[in-house]
Formats: sequence, C-alpha cells, structure tokens
Amino acid sequence: MWSPDGRRLYFASDRGGAENLWAQEVPAPGETPETSEPPEPRPLTHFTAGRVLWPAISADGRTLVFERDLGIWKLDLGSGTAAPVAITLEGAPAGPPVEHRRMTSDFTSLALSPDGKKVAFVAHGDVFAAAAQDGGAATRVTDTPGVESQVVWAPDSRRIAYVSDRDGVDHLFLYDFTTGEESRLTAGPDADDAPRFSPDGKTLAFERGRQELRALDLATRHEHRLAAALLDAPPLGSDRPFAWSPDSRWLAFLSYGERLFRNLQVVPAAGGEPRAVTYLANTNADQVSWSPDGRALFYATNQRTEDGRLARVDLEPRTPKFTEDQFRKLFEAEPKDAKGTGKPAEKEKKTPPVEIDFTGIRQRLTLLPVGLDVQAAVVSPDGKQVVLIASAGGQSNVYAFSIEEPAKERPVPRQLSATAGEKDALQVSPDSKEVYYLDGGAIEVAALDGSVKPHPLAVNAETDVDFARDKLVVFDQAWRWLRDNFVDPGMHGVDWDAARALYLPRAAAARTSDDLRRVLNLMIGELNASHSGVRLPAAGVPRTTGRLGLRFDREEYEAAGRLRVREVVPLGPAAVTGKVAAGDYLLAVDGRPVDGSTNLDQLLERKVNRRVTLTVAAAAEGAAARQVAVRPVDLRAEKPLVYRRWVEANREYVARASGGRLGYVHMFDMSSASLSQLVLDLDTENHARDGVLIDVRNNNGGFVNPYAIDILSRRGYMNMTVRGLPTAPARDLLGQRALERPTILLTNQHSLSDAEDFAEGYRSLGLGKVVGEPTAGWIIYTSDVDLLDGAQVRLPSVKITDRTGQDMEMHPRPVDLAVVRPIGEGLAGKDSQLDAAVRELLQEIKK
Repeated sequence: MWSPDGRRLYFASDRGGAENLWAQEVPAPGETPETSEPPEPRPLTHFTAGRVLWPAISADGRTLVFERDLGIWKLDLGSGTAAPVAITLEGAPAGPPVEHRRMTSDFTSLALSPDGKKVAFVAHGDVFAAAAQDGGAATRVTDTPGVESQVVWAPDSRRIAYVSDRDGVDHLFLYDFTTGEESRLTAGPDADDAPRFSPDGKTLAFERGRQELRALDLATRHEHRLAAALLDAPPLGSDRPFAWSPDSRWLAFLSYGERLFRNLQVVPAAGGEPRAVTYLANTNADQVSWSPDGRALFYATNQRTEDGRLARVDLEPRTPKFTEDQFRKLFEAEPKDAKGTGKPAEKEKKTPPVEIDFTGIRQRLTLLPVGLDVQAAVVSPDGKQVVLIASAGGQSNVYAFSIEEPAKERPVPRQLSATAGEKDALQVSPDSKEVYYLDGGAIEVAALDGSVKPHPLAVNAETDVDFARDKLVVFDQAWRWLRDNFVDPGMHGVDWDAARALYLPRAAAARTSDDLRRVLNLMIGELNASHSGVRLPAAGVPRTTGRLGLRFDREEYEAAGRLRVREVVPLGPAAVTGKVAAGDYLLAVDGRPVDGSTNLDQLLERKVNRRVTLTVAAAAEGAAARQVAVRPVDLRAEKPLVYRRWVEANREYVARASGGRLGYVHMFDMSSASLSQLVLDLDTENHARDGVLIDVRNNNGGFVNPYAIDILSRRGYMNMTVRGLPTAPARDLLGQRALERPTILLTNQHSLSDAEDFAEGYRSLGLGKVVGEPTAGWIIYTSDVDLLDGAQVRLPSVKITDRTGQDMEMHPRPVDLAVVRPIGEGLAGKDSQLDAAVRELLQEIKK
C-alpha cells in the first residue's frame, strides 16, 4: 500500500521472524544517487507471534487496518499504537440452505458390472447404482458423513466393494444388493485403497498405506500380505495399479524401484516372492490390464513430457499364428450335442492356468505402435482389442487398437469419441461390443466397432447437498490429505493436530464456501510452504470486455482527462488497421465521446470480436478526426501480445547496449509452450550473436527446466560441411537443438518454482554467471486434488534439493552479481539488471 504522497510503501512481512507490518521509504526521483543503497525498511508493529493479514490503508493515510489471529486490528501511524477493534455481530447468521440436486454428471468411480447390466458410481461422495442399458433414477447405496470412492463389482455382479473415509481413514466396505446390507472389511490406522476382486470371487486384493499389497479371503475375512513394495494410490495416484490374472493365481502390480523407475512385478496369490517382469527406465506407469487368455500384460508407461506408450509383456514366448491354420479349421467337423440333434455342442468355458516363463522375459516387452499419448488401457474381454484413453493435440479421447493375431493389416488406432471433456474410468462390456467411460463426469457409452456415436447413459442421482454437513467433511479431507502427503513428515515443525483443533471451530462456523476456503487457507498457511492452499478450479468464465491493444499516456489523462495514445501494441486490434499511431487522441467509441469521466471498459463491454468504430485525431481538439473500424479482442488474447512487445523491447534494448553483439530471450514460464517458444526465439539472429542473455525474471515455473538447460549446456564436438555450403555445427545438422554460445542468466525474486530449478541447474553446471536478485525460495512440486465441494487442495508432496542436499524451499538460489532495480526505473525506459548482464557477458566474451 502506498502513502497518499507516494513516498512510503507499507507491507506485511515475516522477515523479522514473526508477521508484522513494515514501511519502506521511497525517495523522490533524482533525490538519491543511483549508486546509493535504498533506505532500509522499518517495522511498524512488533508482534512476536500470530498472523498479520490483509492490511489496508485509510483514505487519509493515517491508519492501517489488518487482520490478526482472526480478529480486526488497527494501527495509528502517528502514534504507532496497534490495538484490536471491538466488533459486535447482531442478528442471526445466515447460511446456504440444504440443496436438493438431481445429478446427471460430476460422477466419479464408474464401474460396469461383469454381467454388463449395471453400473455403480459415486455422486457427491456417495455410491449409487443403476441399469447399464436404460439408466434412469439411480439407487442410493450409501449415505454417510464421509466420502466414498473406488467402486468395484464382484464377479457375481451382486456385490460391490468401495473405499470410505467416514471414520477419518480410508477403509474397505462391501455392499450386497441381494440383502441390502453393508459390511466393513478392513480397519486400523493405515489407509486401504484400490480394492480388486479376484476373477473367482473368493479374494479381494487391495493396497495398505502405499507400502503393502494385501489379500482378504472374503469367506473367512482373514487377510495376509502378498508383497511389500513402494506403491501408488489415491488421492495422488491411480486406483488401478494392479490386476488379477484370469485364473486368480497371480497379481501383477506396479511399484517404484531404483531411481523411482516404475515397473511391473508379479506375485503368486497363494504366497511367494514377487518377480520383476518389466525393466523400463520410466518413472511413470499406470493402468495395468491382463489379457483374457492370461498370456500378456498391458500398461501405460512414459517419462514426463514424453508421450505415454502402450507396453505389452508376453509372459511366455509368443507362438506365431498363421492365416493358413485358420483356413484349415474351416474343414474340421464340429462336435454334436449329447441329444444328437445335429446342433453344434456348446463349448464349456474354462480358464486356462496362467504360466509365466521368467527366462528372457525382459526381451518380451513390446511398445506397441499406437502413435498417441496413452494414459489408460483396458483389454477387451474377447482379447482382440485394447481400448485406450489417449491424447492427440492435447485433447483426451477414447480409442480402440487391434491386437488380434494374425493381423490382416497393420493396426491403427480408431477414435471412438471426439469431445473436449476429460475421460476416465474406462470399462468394456462383457460381449466386447460397448465401451463405458466418464466424459467430464458424465457417463458415456460408445460402440467398440465405431458404428454408433457415443451417447450419454441417461442416469440421474438425487442427493441433498447440505453445506452444514459437507463443510466438516471438506475440512477433514484437506487436513488429512496434507497430513498424509505433505512433503515434510514433520509438517515444517507445525503441530498439525493442534492446527486442526484451532481451525475446526472456525470451519464449523463458516457460513459460505468462501468462508470455508478462507479458514482452510489460514490453516494451511501455518505450514509456511509454497504451492499450497485451497482454491476453486479455473472456471473458464468468458471475458466480455473488449481490448483495443492501446496504451494511453497516464500523465495526460490525470492532468487533462484526455486519452492520448502512448503505444500501439504490435499485432493488436488497433495495430492491424494501420490507422492508429502513438500520439493520436481517442475522442469517441461508436460515436460516444470519451473524456476524463468516461469508463472506457463500459463502452467496450460485450464488444469482443464485434465491429467497433473509434474516432481518433492527431490533436486533442479533434481537427481532421478520422473513423477507424477495429475488432476488439478479450484480455486472454491481448495479454500475450503485450508480453511479446515487452520481450521484443528487451531484445532491442540488449542489442543497443551491446552494440549488436548480444542476443536476448525470455521464458514466460516453464511450460511446454514456453519451451517451444524458446526454440523459436533462439533464432538465426540470436545464434549469430557473440552471446545471449537468458532471462527468467517473473517466470512462475512449470516442469521443463531440464530440457531448456539441455539446449544451453550442449557443447559442440564436430562440424559438418555440405558441398558448396558453409561449414556448420554438427548438432544442428543432425537435428539436435544446441545454442553453443556464451550465455548469462537473469533472475529476480519473482522467479519461482521450476524457474528456480532452472537457475540451480544453470549455476551447478557452470553454464555462466547469474545476475539480478536471488530467486523466491518457492519450490515444491505439487498436485491438485478434488475435494467434496468441487474445490481443490494443493498437496506439495515432492521435495527438491540441490546437489549438496540443501532443501531449495525457503532457500533462494543465489546470484553471482546482485543488482536490485530501483523502484520506478522502468518508467524511465531503463533496466539496470539488463545493463549489468550486458556488461558482464561482454567482459566474459573478451576473455
């Protein structure tokens, strides 16, 4: 917050150990030499404990108000006295009423029964079931104060098992539709997840505490451990990390091993040691599926940022099948039935025993040529196809891929769905004719042969959404998941049980979802960790206010109320007309005059992609005014144009400052799109420079830092010369991106997360010097997990350390040359950090 005279900046900080309010004096322009150190900030309050949040300054600049320990305080800036503000609430508190919903989507945990006649699913935390063909009103199975998930059917299609956290820990329950009775299957302090019935229906396998694969005898209720392993489970992992063999004698499961590579092992259901069956150096793997004949295993595997591959493991050496043999079978006599009617006898279906030949099994893994980014795979019951959830062009859909032998032609994936929703919970009907799946939370059915377009299963689940009950469930979900998944088992020194006791009454008093999220964020804030909190998922609300791609002179507007164009954003709506220039005045929009009291945004509301006529003139008086037709864009479209203008301005700045010797690139974040943009920005002009400035200031992270580092760290080792053409570095001609130029890196306190990984890699590998400010110390890898009310809690679960073992969270990455930009220097067209980087890199090049 600024003081009214603009000479003082107020802010909240815990730099003294506890949270307090601080003030920073800001000299007037020209008052302090550029070489002088800025004045040190000073504390205004002197609390030794407690939270200081949401400060605000009064209009006269004399008072700061803020929240402290869930109360309102004020600070008199004249006397320096801070005191609580007494507030008395009157009237009855209002909260949302119980809402009766008839849900047709937002389902999870879809399960198709083995007989293909029923579906079970979860709606708003409870289990429902309905007819698989007709849909209709679903039957409620559970109605508990907890959340149910991970529903599976027993082979008899009469019972289901599911996970419930109703007592604060994930445990397994069984529901019998014939008796209408529910029974608890597991108990204890550790979470039980991923239930799976054996094909013979006698045993239920599950995971416990992500450390054990266990089996429960459903008749005796005796359970035993099958394997100790590093497993994955909800909420961060898959609910299908293992599969039974068709004969119920084996289980195949995915586990983490050396360097966290994730591979398949198999273990006998009767007991014995697990044996490895795959040996891929991939850290990601999911969705195990056993072929119906028991001869092969399928699963999705990949490295992050690489497309998922469909892996097949043949458990015995595969015997080739020949079309000639199929033709000969056409002449074999068919056996007659016992009555002698002449009708062919029905063959009794027997499940052959599954045999595994471990000798040479590592050579029997095949990555099938699907050509898609595979996320999930299920083998059809007839064993002829693998049904996939896979992505192409960033869009997830359902595909079918033939594995029938002998193949009549080379198989290619056949797309079954074509919608924008996220796909999940893939199921194939027992006759291998239909595919059931969730599309954006709605149940869809598609014909496996593609003859019929996918259609929704018209099922509805009626439930009451009671905020008064749900809020405590949501609170407990967030608290418990952080307890079990937070990156530091010691919870950063916070007594997490005490934090729950402190904030639970506040959550119970919450009257709205916003109140609840605020209480949760206050509790999570006690951890003092980055990448944390509870939030609503991005809603994708359309932005309806038009943007012209114009920047106006602030001083002229404040002094005279006139909109004088300071800059025309390249490629923006005004720029593409070629009829608006810097220095012009905007006089009217669609004939409505513009002056100091006009709300320009209001004039452009609901004008996105519509014709708008601007009246502009070279002089404020309006002489020789002209009409310019433009088509405004929304903020989402204008923002990248403004950003690219800033990048190009920096590029020109560096070229001028270095006499044309140095190039410049900036990474907006560490996304795959920014990595692609880096490749584009390292163009022929930058490759031709003597060195390049790499800028990650204000980069808020992502996940591609090793790929960007790779481009900068590769060194040349030979050249190639095409006859008649100049000699060139071999890496480029062989198709591998490599800059092979001296570089220097710029960071600041707003370089966050994966940008800090990038800075650490740059320093650790000795690629060059780092200039600017230390990074934020804001680096944990996290995942978003859905809560019952639709909000998401972030679970920071992956710790990042440097090569010395130091935790990078709360430890900013240092710089070699510290340069702090004075406040406001950008308004003067100056960037002292770029200047310092140019000087330093030029000196390095001279050496």
